[in-house]
Amino acid sequence: MNAAYRFRTIRRTVTLLSAPSEAPGFQAELGELNRLRAMYQDWKTQNIVVTGAASGLGCAICSRFARLDATVRGIDINKAPLDEMKAVAGTNFIPTICDVANWREVINTFEQFPPIDVLVNCAGITGQTNLKSDETDPADVERVFRINFFGCYHTSKAVLPQMVRRGYGRVLHIASIAGKEGNAGMLAYSASKAAVIGMTKVQGKEVAGTGVTVNALAPAVIQTPMVDAMPKEQVKYMTDKIPMGRCASLDELVAIVEFIVSPDCSFTTGFTFDLSGGRATY
Repeated sequence: MNAAYRFRTIRRTVTLLSAPSEAPGFQAELGELNRLRAMYQDWKTQNIVVTGAASGLGCAICSRFARLDATVRGIDINKAPLDEMKAVAGTNFIPTICDVANWREVINTFEQFPPIDVLVNCAGITGQTNLKSDETDPADVERVFRINFFGCYHTSKAVLPQMVRRGYGRVLHIASIAGKEGNAGMLAYSASKAAVIGMTKVQGKEVAGTGVTVNALAPAVIQTPMVDAMPKEQVKYMTDKIPMGRCASLDELVAIVEFIVSPDCSFTTGFTFDLSGGRATY
């Protein structure tokens, strides 16, 4: 931290502490002060929560931030893979069992956490695929929404108030290109991810100017165990739509996630970032 920055921060802090919270411009000044502080912090000072941490995207994201010396709490309902990750990632990784589809469980779990700097929502399932809409099972559609949409809703509802109070935070919902364009044969998944994108727009606007950002990421097909388990015809249908003609790698996804939730990404909120190999250009 250079001397000029330190002097500017101290001066703004003193000014802020001497002003009533209802004074004109107080909240804007608080947000700017916390933004300045955040710009000079590294991952070692940050508490990060990642849902869906036991496999795929969530596992890769947890591993990256643990290597960067952040304190990472990985949430999942599967204990064994979380314990395996703990053995590899070490003390920076804290496994946490919680069903994000259950609001009461989320509240009870997040009340035990210290203030959260970053929340990345990766928990998700595809549900039944390769079925026309009229062939789907309502119970399966509801199950997909409980995890894909309500999981993001529950966890962000739990952390956003305290992020806004502190004047800093990053929330990233992992959506999907299916939420933008719709994938035939994947009604529940496509609709639930569209709902996540809609929620991101609302939340991002609601917290604008507070030092908190809420964004989404809409990948095309990422090479993960979830994709490996899908019918080959379904995967081919999706990759045929990608101009680059392939799945994205986990390394490519993790790199863009790291930027989106970093202090440097401070002027983008309510936005859905693209990771689709040219499939989406909007």
